[in-house]
Amino acid sequence: MPYKYGRIAGNRREVGQALGKLARPMMSAYLNQSSTWEALRRWREHPYVDELGQQAQAALPEIWEELEGLADGLRMPVKDVLLWNCRGDLLHSTTDGCTSVALKGADGTRWIGHNEDGDPYLYGRCHLVDVALDDAPGYVSFYYPGSLPGHTFGANRAGLVQTINNLRTRLRQPGVPRMFLARAVLDCATLDDAVALLQDLPHSGGFHHMLGSATDPRLISAEAAPGSVSVMDIGTRYGHANHMVHAKAREQPQVITESSRDRQNRIEGIVDGWSPETGSADMLTALHDTLGALPILRTDAADPDGENTLATAMFEIRDDEVTLRVYDRRKIADIALDVMSDPE
Repeated sequence: MPYKYGRIAGNRREVGQALGKLARPMMSAYLNQSSTWEALRRWREHPYVDELGQQAQAALPEIWEELEGLADGLRMPVKDVLLWNCRGDLLHSTTDGCTSVALKGADGTRWIGHNEDGDPYLYGRCHLVDVALDDAPGYVSFYYPGSLPGHTFGANRAGLVQTINNLRTRLRQPGVPRMFLARAVLDCATLDDAVALLQDLPHSGGFHHMLGSATDPRLISAEAAPGSVSVMDIGTRYGHANHMVHAKAREQPQVITESSRDRQNRIEGIVDGWSPETGSADMLTALHDTLGALPILRTDAADPDGENTLATAMFEIRDDEVTLRVYDRRKIADIALDVMSDPE
């Protein structure tokens, strides 16, 4: 199994504390083996990190309260937890990868599929969390230990679906850290609300957001980076790896790894052959494709980006209904959630 499953309920601080407690037993060992954490240590006590924290607290005070609760549950200093959650805003390259695909079916069903690629150490050590909040729709999300949920794959009980791909932008400028923004999207009630959030707030890092909704027929690809947000209605089919490919954004300075380039080329070639009659089985096959030296499904211990596929998600989006199924590489995991229903 690529994850453990847990339910959490409460106010912002209580939810953060519970997330921290889930991660606390392994957090020290996780960080000690992490090359990303090693690279981040030079940023400790840097005034730029304080500025990112101030921007997050001012723009998204509810998410900041969750971060404070997370630090409490982890029994770590808030500054260190902030630093960890700003890793993609501070470093040009981190061990966060991913590939996403999307498709509109002939009957109106929308599909979003996603490979969650990350630090191989996390395989089998993550959680799928089902969170009920006092003041927001609540959500289901894949949860990395010590990280705000939302920067992986998830959906909320307003019917909004989000998957995230890392963008390795070379720009660094003050703004709201990207993981705070991804978490805030899961509080949005509509697709328009999510797009407005991404367009209105300043970004200090880069993410690709694949967005869908049970209350909206559109599927949205958004490349959000410092100084630029490109939003595109994807039409019928789409695939995205880990670099900016929108015409508006692709000329920005960025790191394009060989893995990301190969996966983008491969997924575009596969997706070009899809039609509205293509089903979720074909999408899953694409995400589990192993062709080439740097394949879409990443299981090589010597992966050049230091990433492996931790789980695969398939979202089926219908009017007033979203269903999530999570797969362990080629083996289906034992969970299927109607994320629009109330938690038991």
